[in-house]
Amino acid sequence: MIINFSLQNFGSVKDKQTLTFEADKSKHLNDYYIVNTNGFRLLKLALIYGANASGKTTILNGLEFLRDLVLEPEEKKTDELEFNPFLFDEQTPNQTSILSINFLQNGIRYDYEVEFTEQAIVSEKLDNYNPKKANVFTRKTDLKHQFSEIKFGSKIKQDKTFKKTLESNTLWNNTVLGGYLKTNIDFIELNETVDWFSNYLKPLVYTKTKLEGFVTSIIENKEIQKKDVISILKKADFHISDILIQEEDEELPEGFFDFVEKLEISNDRVNKLKEEGKITSVSIDFEHTVNGKKYSLPIDLESQGTRRYYGFAGLLALLIKNNNIIPIDELESSLHPDLYIQFILSFLVNSQDSQILATTHNREILDNKDLFRNDAIWFTNKSENCSTQLYSLADFDTSVVRDTTNVLNAYKSGKLKGKPNLGDYYIDLD
Repeated sequence: MIINFSLQNFGSVKDKQTLTFEADKSKHLNDYYIVNTNGFRLLKLALIYGANASGKTTILNGLEFLRDLVLEPEEKKTDELEFNPFLFDEQTPNQTSILSINFLQNGIRYDYEVEFTEQAIVSEKLDNYNPKKANVFTRKTDLKHQFSEIKFGSKIKQDKTFKKTLESNTLWNNTVLGGYLKTNIDFIELNETVDWFSNYLKPLVYTKTKLEGFVTSIIENKEIQKKDVISILKKADFHISDILIQEEDEELPEGFFDFVEKLEISNDRVNKLKEEGKITSVSIDFEHTVNGKKYSLPIDLESQGTRRYYGFAGLLALLIKNNNIIPIDELESSLHPDLYIQFILSFLVNSQDSQILATTHNREILDNKDLFRNDAIWFTNKSENCSTQLYSLADFDTSVVRDTTNVLNAYKSGKLKGKPNLGDYYIDLD
């Protein structure tokens, strides 16, 4: 589970901003929001509110970028890292950016931090607590010679051959964890860290992310059960009684391989297609039961909301069955407000050690303290220098937010900031 995540000089974030899943002392909704583990009280949910262009998505992008740094290392040392530092300042484009995360993996806390520019990883370190704090490795990059130097902590026993192999595989624009993925040597601490990024932290779900294929694939791979997805859809009042998944073999169009060869693509998948001469497509139909009769409808004819919630039903089944964190941008997109709340409540009530980090514009939840905890609500606000400020509702003292405060009204009135400052409605086009 994530404990804390911090960003500095990344996108719209200039100064260090930290989002924490550590719960405060409040016992409100403890049974649904709080996971007690390894001495931590961790929240299962964090929702980020804020005006457009205030930096909500930047927080999620930072987490996604960190995941990619670990799991998708650059192949060439000349490849640049695809991100932007804070650009509304004369100094920050020439300064380093920093991402750091604290998380629990198999009962052990890990602290990971990486400092970088567009050209290279400048420094990197990994610590763990087992039970006391110990350094796993520290990495510094000789930028002049484009060489990575790795030092292991005093409690880490590895031979010189492993160190040299890892250093040679860790290009100056790769993380040590990315370099380790290219190294055929076992190292339990690095294994555990990479495994957390790969299996616990899931890719970011954007508003335009098409989840239908992903959910269908994890149903076919038995990662989740179709009946569970159907059960979730039934509770959402879609009248869906079955999901019909069919595979069909189709002949490849004439000239397909000539086109591929012009692109100079050569991999196992292309070679397999040449051998088989066909491609397998998957069709998805939803069976609706209406007045006791069953009707089949292709997914392409379903509403955008139905298709979106089919994806969310799969995510929900995954979060309940496994322990994952899923970042979601604009959670409410294409969902009715009641369905939005249904999804959140279903997650909180049924999941164990999973987490959701989501941005949202849906303010209804702020009007119902039976649904939210103050420490699970976050805001992004654009400061005068256009940088993102990130803060929690729990950060406000009782002079602003009391137990009796209507949080939605306080947010609307601007007391909590994080909302757009709009002009009047009159537009002069002369």
